[in-house]
Amino acid sequence: MTKHEMKTCVRCQKEFECKVGSVTECQCYAVSLTNEERQYIYEHFEDCLCADCMLELKAEFIAAQKEKSNEEWSH
Repeated sequence: MTKHEMKTCVRCQKEFECKVGSVTECQCYAVSLTNEERQYIYEHFEDCLCADCMLELKAEFIAAQKEKSNEEWSH
């Protein structure tokens, strides 16, 4: 039996359906993350996030990495 549950995003408080029993149908499956991006999110949040917040955090991570790279080049 497929396990689905309603969850609240710990970042924005938006409700979404978590489909942990059928992850390919879950809203988070559409968000492609590198291992580094996934680790960045896990360092800040322990529970599920909505896809919108995952995308925002991915963009935040990429911006931070770009800024860090630019700082290294300027030294």
